[in-house]
Amino acid sequence: MENLQQISEFHSSPELVKKLNEHGITKSYKAGEIILNENSYIRSIPIVMKGMIKVIRTEEDGREILLYYIKAGESCIMSFLGGMHRETSKVKAEVEEDAEILFLPVDKVSLFIKEYPEWLDYIFRLYHKRFEELLEIINAIAFKKVDERLMTLLRKKAELTDNPVISITHEQLANELGTARVVVSRLLKQLEENGAVHLGRNKITLV
Repeated sequence: MENLQQISEFHSSPELVKKLNEHGITKSYKAGEIILNENSYIRSIPIVMKGMIKVIRTEEDGREILLYYIKAGESCIMSFLGGMHRETSKVKAEVEEDAEILFLPVDKVSLFIKEYPEWLDYIFRLYHKRFEELLEIINAIAFKKVDERLMTLLRKKAELTDNPVISITHEQLANELGTARVVVSRLLKQLEENGAVHLGRNKITLV
């Protein structure tokens, strides 16, 4: 995404795009960097311009689970809600692919809601999408076996990157699924034996 004008809700509002560029600060990040930690105060809202970030929930025992991805043109609805209510973050945001992110100060979020209906439409669209994704997570945890969840996650990663080769460790996959590394390693081996994937060093290729 080269600029904010490409976001569908902003097509009819060049003035909003201008304001976002005026008040926002753009920063670049490498894959693996953390842009928001749990329990941190939210002072700005991220809008992903390039790349991708993933939003993770961590439990007290250190286990993690992937909630959703944020692609170019999208933002984090959890940041919107937490920032507007001056609450600390309930999630962690980590860069999945090298990213360029525009950070909008929280005080401008409420102001733009009042001044630009397109901005409110953008927030509602994100809220609806994240709600559906979180429902899918709940459904998967409640009703699907770990091997099904693993294969779904691999397909989603391949789809998001448009690449059947996924660079990731077994430990990282286990964290995103909220399970143990040994479980993921065993399931991946079974998938390879069944011809569904090919395993390499820190790489998994969907067949």
